[in-house]
Amino acid sequence: MHSKGIETEPLISPNNHRSYNANTNGDVENALKSLSYSEKITFTWSEVNVFTLESTKPKRGFLGCGFGDGHINGQGKQILKNVNGIARPGELLAILGSSGAGKTTLLNVLTARSASRMVVSGLRCANGVPISSNALTSKLAYVQQDDLFIGTLTVKEHLIFQALVRMDRHIPYKQRMERVNEVIIELGLSKCENTTIGITGRIKGISGGEMKRLSFAAEVLTNPSLMFCDEPTSGLDSFMAMNVVQVLKRLAQLGKTVVCTIHQPSSELYAMFDKILLVAEGRVAFLGTPKEAELFFASLDAPCPPNYNPADYFVQLLAIIPGREESCKQAVNMICDGFARSDYGVKLAVEAATVEKEEYKFGDYFNGRRKTTPYKASWCTQFGAVLWRSWLSVIKEPLLIKVRLIQTFIMAAVVALIYFGQILTEEGVMNINGVIYLFITNMTFQNLFSVIHVFCAELPVFLREHRNGMYRTDVYFLSKTLADLPLFVAIPVITICICYFSIGLNPDASHFFTAAGILVLVANAAVSFGYFVSCLSSSVDMAMSLAAPMMIPVMLFGGFFINLDSIPKYFQWLSYLSWLRYGYEGLMVNQWSDIGYINCTGSETCPKNGSVILDIYHFSVDNVTADCISLLGLICFFRIMAYLALLLKTYTIE
Repeated sequence: MHSKGIETEPLISPNNHRSYNANTNGDVENALKSLSYSEKITFTWSEVNVFTLESTKPKRGFLGCGFGDGHINGQGKQILKNVNGIARPGELLAILGSSGAGKTTLLNVLTARSASRMVVSGLRCANGVPISSNALTSKLAYVQQDDLFIGTLTVKEHLIFQALVRMDRHIPYKQRMERVNEVIIELGLSKCENTTIGITGRIKGISGGEMKRLSFAAEVLTNPSLMFCDEPTSGLDSFMAMNVVQVLKRLAQLGKTVVCTIHQPSSELYAMFDKILLVAEGRVAFLGTPKEAELFFASLDAPCPPNYNPADYFVQLLAIIPGREESCKQAVNMICDGFARSDYGVKLAVEAATVEKEEYKFGDYFNGRRKTTPYKASWCTQFGAVLWRSWLSVIKEPLLIKVRLIQTFIMAAVVALIYFGQILTEEGVMNINGVIYLFITNMTFQNLFSVIHVFCAELPVFLREHRNGMYRTDVYFLSKTLADLPLFVAIPVITICICYFSIGLNPDASHFFTAAGILVLVANAAVSFGYFVSCLSSSVDMAMSLAAPMMIPVMLFGGFFINLDSIPKYFQWLSYLSWLRYGYEGLMVNQWSDIGYINCTGSETCPKNGSVILDIYHFSVDNVTADCISLLGLICFFRIMAYLALLLKTYTIE
């Protein structure tokens, strides 16, 4: 098997093989060429069948180029049935069909994104050469129906981040930024390049049409040869929809192969498509130009009425109407069979099944030299880019900065006023013990729920970008936790600065700094637990539902509601997972360890000094260091568990 070039080389045709020396200059040269030139690819698929999981698992095709080639026992529901198709460079192909016809399933199969619970068979070819899933995903752009962004970034900041993690690692930074500016102009985003993307209901941002164009812009940064879009006009008004399709048309005119699914296009949109693929009941009902579609249906004695939107007519004709399922299915099968027998269908079957046998014999030329990593950027580049974006997200997020800081100041001021000027009497001791526990519970809940809301909201963005091979899981998790750290240090420090001396806690400076350090550890232990719960959950609501009951033992075994020595043996292990336990003991020892006298005039139950108070709670002066180490241990433990849960989530989705 001979080499077909190196991994950074643009796609080449089977008849024009070139090779380059694998040195740095060659890598940079090839990477830069890929931005100005992309191979024109004719993409074909033949005999595509998709079954549900009840079918037997597929076997890998030769060199991984086939979809499945496995035996299918026919027990599962068949979603796609012997689907053939072809998409050519310079053409905009629209996949039309009623809901449930199989449009999105077909698109996912073509882009190697079919669900793990599907059994898929068939063959994909690029320029007549079977292409593996790994090779295909590195050469295509896929714009999904839902636009997911970090809403606090501007349009240009988002594209800069995309350029850093998507583009070949050998491309210099200057060329990346030039490419960003080019794409902004090409996609008509110049007027909003410095506008915040926005978060629905919280931050005003760009329009829906601009969001969709931004999705296109991120995908075309690497100048891909193939482009797939899942219902790009969904949720847009007619003007915005027209604008989006014009962008797709313009991309096709640049020589790209563009395929999209469309739901209920207007007659104006329909006229812009170069080819249409009609799908019904998982079968191909037609593939050709819009004009050919009208001629084909007219030949079946089902002509499109005058002054009627052909797209609406074809979709309605191929729809399965409730209450008339059998007759509709018979009509659909008749149309699909008619297309398969027609000149259009016969020609399509031949073109889709054409494989360059000689090329196939020597292997998949798209693979060339196997990549050792699916990521375009190095680990350090990924880390720097994700950390930069995470930090921007933190400092530009009003929920995290403005509201959180205002909340912290107000809460601390209220607590300071309520407990102001405590003196060392029996009542003062009770109040001080209570406010110390209030410190750690407030730091716990304030930071825990903040993390859950923000981290869960970003998880869908991470999962999509990770699946697209933009950055590693460890890069995201480490960057996110480092970017959040300054805020979760500032909040407990602000709280202790406002409250400590106002309340009348131990005035020694060393005790003040010790209290601040312990409170920072408590806050970050709660944050770590919040990461863990968020990574276990699929939504904010689910995370909140999980966190509430899981916090009950953490609070109960914190040392305030029940003496630690009184905890039943079968529950004692839970107390070691309570950061409130270590935080409360540390702060109590810090407060009372060197208090030699308490004014207990007229009271026999009043503790005479700080040592008596610590004995009542069974706290030891020697445990402060151990408590701090335990808090650090819990921070590490929960973050490791959170990372493993996040890693498992990525594998589950893939």
